Amino acid sequence: MDESRPPPTRARPLRAALLLAAVATATVGTVAIVHDLAQPRIEANERLQRVARLADVLGPMQYDNDLLEDVILVRDPALLGTDGPLPVHRARLGGWPVAALIEAVAPDGYSGSIRLLVAVDTNGRLLGVRVLSHRETPGLGDGIDRRKSDWIDAFVGRSIGDPPSEGWRVRKDGGEFDQFTGATVTPRAVVRAVHNALVYFDAHRDEIFAAAPVRGDSR
Repeated sequence: MDESRPPPTRARPLRAALLLAAVATATVGTVAIVHDLAQPRIEANERLQRVARLADVLGPMQYDNDLLEDVILVRDPALLGTDGPLPVHRARLGGWPVAALIEAVAPDGYSGSIRLLVAVDTNGRLLGVRVLSHRETPGLGDGIDRRKSDWIDAFVGRSIGDPPSEGWRVRKDGGEFDQFTGATVTPRAVVRAVHNALVYFDAHRDEIFAAAPVRGDSR
């Protein structure tokens, strides 16, 4: 029997386990520190993206306020397409209102709800419309996305009375807006939702610009 060999012990596995735990703790701590350091930059970039999205739909309209801070929440299931509250951002120049950016939902898209951003000036004329989210079929209904086609630009300059109410339909239904080849449901839903947003604005114009803003930086 070789008496020079050290007796079996549990010390080595225990030391290995403790070392592994220490390394894991240090790694988690490092990741947390890196995350905390990067978080302000991430949030700043996200904020810039949201501002850019709002500015894009306003087009050349001039404003000098913080669009993310000057926001209210509104609710109108019949006209805005959802039971939940939706943000309305207000654009101002020299303290005077110049435009409202209304989030609305087209609940009857072909593949589900379509979330929209509708920008309208104080006279009720459309400055622009953008699709914020959708699940429409690629190559068919996704033509509502401005990255796919310029169809959405047909709303610019329109108002609640231009065209008259019966014109706020796709051409297949006797209206003034084009549908897509092989896809009528999607543009029909968007046209209806944009018109409903204009009806909402026309009915609540004074309230929209007079209401006190909620806590800013709303998504």
